[in-house]
Amino acid sequence: MPKFVIERTLPGAGKLTAEELRAISRKSVDVLDAMAGRAQWLHTYVTDEKLYCVYIADDAETVAEHAAAGGFPCDSARPVATIIDPTTAERSAA
Repeated sequence: MPKFVIERTLPGAGKLTAEELRAISRKSVDVLDAMAGRAQWLHTYVTDEKLYCVYIADDAETVAEHAAAGGFPCDSARPVATIIDPTTAERSAA
């Protein structure tokens, strides 16, 4: 399944309490459980006004379905083309 980065505008996201974040997480997990493995949540970055979620899903429509069922905003769901990190800068030993 492809990986997606989902952008969600949520004013005040950076000020959410641990309990509020737990409730959002629980709702997401409940919706995902009902989707029978068609999407998997990997993690989310919380900033002042947005959430950036990383999911594995069948397609962008599945991501949108999860957002609608959970009542979550979904500004965009972009497929990840590739992942780079500091090791990308290293020369191949081959």
